Amino acid sequence: MPRYAVIDVGTNSVKFHVGEHDTESKWTTVVDRAEVTRLGEGLAATGGEFSPEAMDRTAAAIAGMAAEAKEKGATTIVAVGTMGMRTAHNREAFIGDVERRSGVRIEIISGAEEGRLAYLAVKSGLGLGDGSMVIFDTGGGSSQFTFGRGATVTEQFSVNVGAVRFTETYGLAGVVSPTDLRRAMDAMAADLGRLDGAEAPDALVGLGGAVTNLTAVMLGLATYDPDAVQGATLSRAEVERQIELYCSRSTEARRQIVGLQPKRADVILAGACIVRTVMDKLQKDSLSVSDRGLRHGLLVDRFGP
Repeated sequence: MPRYAVIDVGTNSVKFHVGEHDTESKWTTVVDRAEVTRLGEGLAATGGEFSPEAMDRTAAAIAGMAAEAKEKGATTIVAVGTMGMRTAHNREAFIGDVERRSGVRIEIISGAEEGRLAYLAVKSGLGLGDGSMVIFDTGGGSSQFTFGRGATVTEQFSVNVGAVRFTETYGLAGVVSPTDLRRAMDAMAADLGRLDGAEAPDALVGLGGAVTNLTAVMLGLATYDPDAVQGATLSRAEVERQIELYCSRSTEARRQIVGLQPKRADVILAGACIVRTVMDKLQKDSLSVSDRGLRHGLLVDRFGP
């Protein structure tokens, strides 16, 4: 059976997936994992440049993934870059370094394309019927929104609201006072103003590291279980509970929370606040969680359903 690999290079993490496509057009997961490399660390402070250290550790992670893909028998490796790579002034130097070290050429995709691929992944993985749907994917540097009904996408856009940027700008990595939290959330609400006035969809679906980590904490998963996370329901009350929890903990204390990926401990509060703001704007008390994201949509799009 043919195998294909996808590497999704994000602002906060690099996601890696190898899938096998059988004769009945079904996809089987061979490998699915992520590494938090913080490619976009300090991007705002440097005026839009990746640091040498961030580029080196991310390129090393990609090289390791490319080698693993070949070991697993993948015939093709597709790598895509998202928000951080769209904005960094020195992205070409990074792309060249990655290609030299791994043989993989990163393709930078638009925010709209990110949203389209996420919608494709959710529709193929959750099958939520023919009603109205909003899918959002909040990452380290941006959030993508896709509006649709059934199989039809009606609107897509990307907003520069991400967990890494808000963590660095508003000091959300450790204990946060109510005043500082409100200041950060007011800024998020303003930046997400494009959602103002939108009708509440029949279904709201969240994906990405913030949503899946919030869900893993809710479920108390000492070891991440994608099958338990996929299709779970995350309530607004649970998101608010976790926001209060993270506000009262230092980064180190957050790392002890069962279900939270330790390397996301500093950015999880910002991610949770973004999720709550989206739920507020779209007037939803709960959302469905998708463990499948851009990488799964890319497999289906490039190599068949």
